[in-house]
Amino acid sequence: MNGKIRGALWLLSASAMVAPVAATAATTSRAAQLAQRLEKLEAEVRQLHDDLHTARDQQEHDVAAANARADQAIAAAQAQIALVTRTAEAAQATSAETSARLASAVEAAPKQGFRSGNSNVVLSGYIKLLASSARYSGGDDPSNTLGRDLYLPQSIPVFNPASPTSPTHVTDFTAKQTRFWVDANTKVGSHALKAYIEFDFQAAPGTPQALGQGTQRTTNAYDLAMRRAFVQFDRWLFGQDFTNFSNPAVFPESTDYVGGVDGLVFVRQPMARYSLPLGKGVTLHLAAENPETASANAGSAALIENGQDHAPDFTARLEYGGKPGFLYFAALGRQLRVDNAKANAARITDSRFGWGVSAGGKLFLNDKHSSDLRFQATYGEGIGRYLGLNFGPDAVLQASGQLGRVRNLGAFGAARIALGDQWRVNLMGSYQHISYAGDINRTAAAGIAMYNREGWSVAGNVFTSPVKNVDLGIEVRHGERHLVNGLNGHVERFDFAAKYSF
Repeated sequence: MNGKIRGALWLLSASAMVAPVAATAATTSRAAQLAQRLEKLEAEVRQLHDDLHTARDQQEHDVAAANARADQAIAAAQAQIALVTRTAEAAQATSAETSARLASAVEAAPKQGFRSGNSNVVLSGYIKLLASSARYSGGDDPSNTLGRDLYLPQSIPVFNPASPTSPTHVTDFTAKQTRFWVDANTKVGSHALKAYIEFDFQAAPGTPQALGQGTQRTTNAYDLAMRRAFVQFDRWLFGQDFTNFSNPAVFPESTDYVGGVDGLVFVRQPMARYSLPLGKGVTLHLAAENPETASANAGSAALIENGQDHAPDFTARLEYGGKPGFLYFAALGRQLRVDNAKANAARITDSRFGWGVSAGGKLFLNDKHSSDLRFQATYGEGIGRYLGLNFGPDAVLQASGQLGRVRNLGAFGAARIALGDQWRVNLMGSYQHISYAGDINRTAAAGIAMYNREGWSVAGNVFTSPVKNVDLGIEVRHGERHLVNGLNGHVERFDFAAKYSF
């Protein structure tokens, strides 16, 4: 028993000795495993850290590369822009040089006219036939007078109940309005020099069989008459042209010589004119023009050219021109002077100031400029010869030797309406009213009884251009003339015109 007990105790002792060793061995093994895992984790952390640094380095490299590529692209673009700019500048310079050469070539070889020395000379004009039929309410307008060739309100016969006459119907054919002009342009260094002269057969002085003219019975020969003749050097004009008090571009398209002359400013005369551009389409035209006082003596409506003027007529016109058309405002200042030495009477000398204002223009109604509105309004004192082909006097010379005041109001309007490329219609109206000063009406009422008081007309026409440069038109017009004493007359005209321009 004791032996068994001793054996059991020995076994217990041995087991007690072996158990700590085993436990220690197990603990050591786990520690080793933990150490290995820790080393592995540390290695992975180091790898992650290295990878992070590598990624950052790669990112910085990529950004630098991208920036470098962007800088290269910007530099290339800038170089391309510089190249394009240099190319454009070179092309512009070449274009300017080419344009200059082209302009020089065009100047050297004009499309129209011919070369004469350094001048380009153009010959132009038109041939025009006018056939008119007129009916006068107050009697006959004598044959071979200006009123038979064109509408002239002061030539309309008035009906006088004291000596009544029957209405008169007349028909006339004329080619007097045929016109011809010569236009010469010369370049003098940087200056532009222009010479212009224009003729027709309508305004020739004299009567049939005088000054080489024929008659309607045989040859119908008429003298050539100067309309315009001037030289223009840059902004200066010297010679004869339409008065600066108006712009003839407001005149209507008409079969008539003027068309609605009643209230229109219509004068051609010698002058010196200067044109000053003010910018943005605005130009100021200043002129000193030929003076001539057209007076009438109380008791007679006949107009007198006195030829005793001391100062020129001064005109100024401020004009705006642009895409819509043009507008202008004009002013006139002049001296009216009479110096007459009559037989068995004292010398009569008097003068007074004359003035006038006028506004007008032409406004286009379409982009082709084939339709437009034209208008003019004029008012003043002592401007009789400027309105309506001298419908009224500038002043009235009274028995007292003083010049009585005469005031004029004129208005004109026209519409041109295109009906396609070949047809157009023109409608127009014109009016003038004359007021004589109160002193004239009181002291010489009977003396001005036969003076013109008012004139007006309305007209409409149709034109067609079947081929280039050929115009055919018909026109109907009604015009009236009224005198201070209340007498009046009217005319109805029917015109046919055929014109070839060259």
